[in-house]
Amino acid sequence: MDMEYILENVPEYIQAQNTLDAKVAKWRKKLDDQARHIEVLKSDLANEKAILTKDLIEEKEEEISIKQVELRRLESLYFGPNGDLFLVRKQLVKPIQDQVYNAVQSIAKRKNYDFVFEKSSDLVMLYSNKKYDISELVLSTIDRTRLQEQKKEERNKKKAAPKKEVTKVQQEKIEQKEELQNKKIEAVAKKIADQEAKKKEIADKRKALMKQREEKRKLLRQKKEEARKKKEEEKKEKEKEKEKNKEDN
Repeated sequence: MDMEYILENVPEYIQAQNTLDAKVAKWRKKLDDQARHIEVLKSDLANEKAILTKDLIEEKEEEISIKQVELRRLESLYFGPNGDLFLVRKQLVKPIQDQVYNAVQSIAKRKNYDFVFEKSSDLVMLYSNKKYDISELVLSTIDRTRLQEQKKEERNKKKAAPKKEVTKVQQEKIEQKEELQNKKIEAVAKKIADQEAKKKEIADKRKALMKQREEKRKLLRQKKEEARKKKEEEKKEKEKEKEKNKEDN
């Protein structure tokens, strides 16, 4: 991958680098101004040395020496190993570099890469096929992560946003709306209850009608059974009478 290309295409890095460059330019200007001032003091001393007393010369030399010490102190403060440049770069650039490294690790794990080389490193690379360059993939991963973080931040802002104070008119409208909603709910509940009651009434009537029909059928069966038995008895009586008549003859 090409770290330089990736960083040049990360907006946060460009912004951080511009901020850093502006600070560096400001620091260098201050150092240059002080260095020029020291040179002016040296030049003035050289030009005036012939007419100055020994004490004045020593005083001016001491002043120049103090200015030089101060200049070196500022140089160390701004550009030393743990100076402002190091701290500001760490503050501004390191989070972005961490984004890149996190994206690289994510891609490497997802694609099962054993190694990911950086083109601009000291590693000598005689040839590199572009199809193995994951720079664009790293950028898209960073963009996706940035978008997710922005959405998360927006959601958090919405949650943390203070609720607007409700005016009296707004409160009345809210109450009217709630009352209307409650009436609708009550109307729907009443309608459902009426429907259920009507269903129950119909079911009860149907049950009663079925019971009446069953009783009528039962009564009819009883009458038929009684008529059948009566008919059989009459038949038996007739047969007995015939048998008796035969015996008499």
